[in-house]
Amino acid sequence: MSPSRGGGAYEEIREAELQQLRRHIYEEGWSNSSPMQAINEKVLGMLKSKYGDAILGANEFRGELTIVVPKERIVEVCRFMKEDGELAFDLLADLCGIDMYTPENRFGVIYNLYSLKTKHRIRLKTFTEEENPKVPTVTGVWGTANWHERETYDMFGIIFEGHPDLRRMYMPDEFEYHPLRKDFPLMGIPGSLDLPKK
Repeated sequence: MSPSRGGGAYEEIREAELQQLRRHIYEEGWSNSSPMQAINEKVLGMLKSKYGDAILGANEFRGELTIVVPKERIVEVCRFMKEDGELAFDLLADLCGIDMYTPENRFGVIYNLYSLKTKHRIRLKTFTEEENPKVPTVTGVWGTANWHERETYDMFGIIFEGHPDLRRMYMPDEFEYHPLRKDFPLMGIPGSLDLPKK
C-alpha cells in the first residue's frame, strides 16, 4: 500500500529524497539553504547569461520554476537545456497547449522538462497569436515531442512548423474544430461528427 501523504512513512521518504538532492548539489559546488531554489537560480542565471533579453519572464511557485521565451528561440533554448552538461534536461516529460482566450498571445505551449542527472524539473512556456498559431517543432531535440505536438495540434490547432508528421491524433481529419479551445461548446457542435445511429 502506498504511504499516505499525511503519514510518517511519506515524510521519511520525502526527507530521504531531499537529503540525496542536497548531497548532489553540494558535491557540485552549489550552496543555498533551499536546494530547489539553488538549482532554479542556477538555471535562470545560465539562460539569462546566454540569451539575455530572450528570457521574457520567470516565476517560481512551490519550488518549480517557469521560464517564458519567445517562440522564435524555443528550439535553441530547449537544445541548450538538454545538451548542456550541467543542466542536462534530457527528458521532455510533457508538452501541452493552453488557451488564454486573450486578444494577444491567445495560445501557449508548455514544456515540462526533467533532468535525470539532477532530479529537477523546469517548465518552459511560449506563446503564439490566434490568427497564425504557429510554433517551431522541438522533435529534433526530443523525439517524444512528436506525439505531444500532434495532440496539441489536434486539441488546440497550434501548428508545429517542421514537424515530420503533423496530423490529428484523436479527431477525424475532416473535423473542422479544436475541442480544447475555450470557444468550443462544452456539449460539442451538433452535426459536426457522423455518430453511429441508435
